[in-house]
Amino acid sequence: MSYSQIGRGLLHDIAPSMNDVSKCLIIHPRSLATTAETLQQELRAQNIEALVAEVPDGEESKRIEVAAFCWQIMGQADFHRNDAVIGLGGGATTDLAGFVGATWLRGVRTYLVPTTLLAMVDAAIGGKTGVNTAEGKNLVGSFHLPTKVFIDLDTLETLPRNDLIAGMAEVVKYGFISDPEMLEMVLESDAATDIHSDVFADLIKRSVDIKIAVTSEDFKESGRREFLNYGHTLGHAIEHAERYKWRHGAAISIGMTFAAELGLLTGRLGEKDVELHRSVFTKLGLPMTYRADRWEQLLNTMQRDKKARSGMLRFVVLDGIGRPGILNAPSNETLFTAYQAIVE
Repeated sequence: MSYSQIGRGLLHDIAPSMNDVSKCLIIHPRSLATTAETLQQELRAQNIEALVAEVPDGEESKRIEVAAFCWQIMGQADFHRNDAVIGLGGGATTDLAGFVGATWLRGVRTYLVPTTLLAMVDAAIGGKTGVNTAEGKNLVGSFHLPTKVFIDLDTLETLPRNDLIAGMAEVVKYGFISDPEMLEMVLESDAATDIHSDVFADLIKRSVDIKIAVTSEDFKESGRREFLNYGHTLGHAIEHAERYKWRHGAAISIGMTFAAELGLLTGRLGEKDVELHRSVFTKLGLPMTYRADRWEQLLNTMQRDKKARSGMLRFVVLDGIGRPGILNAPSNETLFTAYQAIVE
């Protein structure tokens, strides 16, 4: 059973759905302060004591100090197990809110309201929560399934175009690992990036359905869920190298290009399918190359990645479009050679 609701004008559905909640904390970035205030008023009209916690924008919010700030508000307001957390914002905000909800009293109800494409199709779905450390991204976290995710497509009206395009990297990731028809939709129609089009809405629904299906089967990433990390091993290392100033989707598109080249080099993927990656990213205007002088730094970061096993790297690669698999412990020489195919 799906815990997501996709549509338009859903922001006003949140308060009525929480009529059995006594208190809630709305975690939001400064850019959504007005929306958070409106939601707060609607919750109070439902006799819910609604508090707000304004947090930094983007990855700056995913720090243990910010989580502690939220815990402090909840502690001072005497939050109990029947109370709730609402995460209103992009993927970083929903990751943080999920982590706060997962850790307060070992887990309270969490409602997520993703306002970016990336958050709608990835971060807010599946129950992964976390914060970053100086050593890497999402190294501290928990699995905590949201009670409900409200995917209101109207919130994308004010999303900058570059953020929308970056979010499409996660959309086409689902095409590469599960639904090749999604790739055809992107290549054949400009409507794929038109937020008002039926094609766009269908791509969102397909993405959410795939992620919910995979994560419901493998909640704690002991099997099939790992395939959702396609492109993320190198992608996360790039984000770390850029001090999280890059858009997630931009780093992941480079990571998927690298994974495709790695698949080609190890005999897992054909040249035609590698070219399909490049065609899709070119159509969307997503990057496919990165700096040659960063390889050693990236390799060191990947070796600390939570997907590694005893220091040995694991990569999701494709055995064909829609057929993901795992490549265990490739040699440094193989990795370096694949990286040369994507250097600037």
